[in-house]
Amino acid sequence: MLSDRFLCVHGVTTDGSALYPEAIAEIFPGAAHQVCEFHVLKEITHDVLKAVAKIRKALFAQIPKLGRGRPRPEHQKRAEQAHRMRERIGELFSNRHLFVRHGLTKAEQQKMTWISRGHGDLRALRGLMDQVYTLFDRRCRTETALGKLAKLRSGLSRFKHLGKVLSKLHSPNLEKALTFLDDKMLEATSNSVERANRRHRKMQKSIYRVRTHTSLTHRIALDMLRDREIEYRPRVITALREARVTD
Repeated sequence: MLSDRFLCVHGVTTDGSALYPEAIAEIFPGAAHQVCEFHVLKEITHDVLKAVAKIRKALFAQIPKLGRGRPRPEHQKRAEQAHRMRERIGELFSNRHLFVRHGLTKAEQQKMTWISRGHGDLRALRGLMDQVYTLFDRRCRTETALGKLAKLRSGLSRFKHLGKVLSKLHSPNLEKALTFLDDKMLEATSNSVERANRRHRKMQKSIYRVRTHTSLTHRIALDMLRDREIEYRPRVITALREARVTD
């Protein structure tokens, strides 16, 4: 079908599944394979949140043990220390999203400084996420991003106790997710395909015939046509509105 339309595939964007590389190499030899940036970042942010949870559990284990009932006067300092540690752990849990958010406001940066005070691992995890986000900057080339990635991986030796949690940073999919930096036409994410899949699944709940192979083929063709004409859509909408006003 592509040959009949004088088209050639130069690049394919997929998620991180291991099923795609062999099939792409067989059907589209020489085509660039881009792993979806969104899926890679999702795995890394999940690992960073697990690392924060591991640190939070370690802090919880350090809370001084107290007996039941009201603390005695000689144990008052230990009770106050335990109370402060519980408050800090609660703040760390309620603001855990700040460790993976892309771009922090000034107020959020101050909050991060207050939460991670006295704990170098927490500050390092936030800095690690900042380095990960800089890898996907369109202003960089793939070679530059791979150099940054090599420095990032060498710096992970400081997190020996969190090595298994941050294992996704050594995944080869992270390197494939940087392919789009050298090709402006290559999609960094597979969001358009995911949206089409969700739209088709939603239609299948109410329109039974969409489940057939022929109907799915036609629906995909309509989606491709819609995407091709999307840049002219504002003009069409403006023309329709002006025609409606004149009528």
